[in-house]
Amino acid sequence: MSTGALGTWVSDLEKDKDLIGRSSTAERVAGILRDRVTEGFIPPGTRMSEEAIGEALGVSRNTLREAFRLLAHERLLVHELNRGVFVRTLSKDDVVELYRLRQIVEGAAVRELASAPDQVIATIRAAVEDGERAASEHRWPDVGTANLQFHQGIVQLAGSPRLEEFMLRIHAELRLVFHVMHNPRRFHEPYLARNRELMAALESRNTQHAELLLAVYLADAERQLVRAFAGAEPSGPELAR
Repeated sequence: MSTGALGTWVSDLEKDKDLIGRSSTAERVAGILRDRVTEGFIPPGTRMSEEAIGEALGVSRNTLREAFRLLAHERLLVHELNRGVFVRTLSKDDVVELYRLRQIVEGAAVRELASAPDQVIATIRAAVEDGERAASEHRWPDVGTANLQFHQGIVQLAGSPRLEEFMLRIHAELRLVFHVMHNPRRFHEPYLARNRELMAALESRNTQHAELLLAVYLADAERQLVRAFAGAEPSGPELAR
């Protein structure tokens, strides 16, 4: 993607300048950029302009380069010799690996359902409602964001802040996968009802049913994305804001 296509999301970064403050760190800059990836604003193949992003956030090139290095370690960015830093484009194999990991982590989290605080269940419900609200307003990329928040809520059932932090990075990588779907409504809309069904099982503390629903849900999503990477589904940019 050319630097000319960067305009909107780079300009929006200026709103995040206060999040950095005087104690500017590469980790905080990396967190801001990771959030933008997770929210679907920065698609695969985007060239990360040091000048434009550094100016928008008010940070030095050294700080920004360290942030890029951290995100490259998380497999969100890649450095191409003599070309610059780009948002990574994922493959079918990445989809299979990511969903294998999700089955393990989210499945284990659901098995902690009986002892999970009510507040976590409320967080999951809020994500479901956010997704449904976005769908009613035809904000389909935002439905994708709400869906990831829903699954982040499921991870919270495990009660492990370290696991939650790890899965935030996985969900950013997963959002890059979603861009393979040409029609975000076609991809996300069927999962709204499935999210609500799974939420009902979680609210009733029915661990066995919730675990079964989740396993089938993730298997179906993986199969759909693998088909898209294989060319059985139209491909193209997800964002049509």
